[in-house]
Amino acid sequence: MSSPLFQFEANPAPVEANERSRLLENPGFGKLFTDHMAMVRWSDDKGWHDAKVMPRGPLTLDPATAVLHYAQEIFEGLKAYRLDDGGTALFRPLENARRFRESAERMAMPLLPDDLFLGSIEALVKADRDWIPSIDGSSLYLRPFMFASEVFLGVKPASEYLYLVIASPAGNYFKGGAPAVTIWVSDHYTRAAPGGTGAAKCGGNYAASLVAQREAIAQGCDQVVFLDTAERRWIDELGGMNLFFVFDDGSMLTPPLGTILPGITRDSVLTLARDQGIAVREAPYAIDQWEADAKSGKLVETFACGTAAVVTPVGRVKSRDGEFTIGSGGPGQVTQALKARLTAIQRAQTPDPHGWVHRFG
Repeated sequence: MSSPLFQFEANPAPVEANERSRLLENPGFGKLFTDHMAMVRWSDDKGWHDAKVMPRGPLTLDPATAVLHYAQEIFEGLKAYRLDDGGTALFRPLENARRFRESAERMAMPLLPDDLFLGSIEALVKADRDWIPSIDGSSLYLRPFMFASEVFLGVKPASEYLYLVIASPAGNYFKGGAPAVTIWVSDHYTRAAPGGTGAAKCGGNYAASLVAQREAIAQGCDQVVFLDTAERRWIDELGGMNLFFVFDDGSMLTPPLGTILPGITRDSVLTLARDQGIAVREAPYAIDQWEADAKSGKLVETFACGTAAVVTPVGRVKSRDGEFTIGSGGPGQVTQALKARLTAIQRAQTPDPHGWVHRFG
């Protein structure tokens, strides 16, 4: 039932098959969970140990558990796909493993070996494969995460950690599956600074973005875009996604790494675009230039990308100074083509020249 690395303990009361089928007809995003979870413990004296797949359930934490006080926590996000031939696949999971290690290093946490990262995911997906939705565009979203579990109030890297993976059947990330999203420019809050944790996938980055995201929702927008901390002019990234800009000469641009998350979807889009002969630059792009280029017609498309939202067109941008529309306000041809190519590879419906698809089970 699970990887040889992991002991398996079946859930004694799994969701009944008919009820599971009903739930999977409209899974939404992030609110529905499978029957099991994977867990591995780490301590200074034992290292990684006690790997298991077990019934999903609450965790019991002491009030002095270190993560509750000092936020020593990281996470990842990836998806499992049900293939047309009945198989199961992950998309570039070793890149998630690499980024998880890099986040752990930045947050002074133990480094999880690739075989444990991949083994935990394979073991959980095999146990809960029936939870992968079959509706168009759906997947099983996987959330590996690790946190400091030592019971201690001293300010230091913890000596004990828990690593877990939970799984959530997923439909559209944005409610209603809108053809294009509207984003709000945050002129007061910033996300990350040089030397900070912007390139790490840690919960604190997202916690800091929530007040700006709430502001965006209040302004009728779907997401917030952050600017740099020094000049409040250069585009950083969205609250949870990277941005790309498409110009009338066929070229593309995306902000450079450093303070932004090195998105795996971002890297995949860069590769696919270059495969198609598109000139792509990783360079700073200013908010005032974005507006000027959109109004002049030089900028014809903008899209956001990430594991959860895949590739999502941006149709309008709003700020306290006004708003502007990008292109026709809907999906552009380059955006649609790149999304179609990416999703076809993820679901093994087209050749995979870069070896990104990891089949198993």
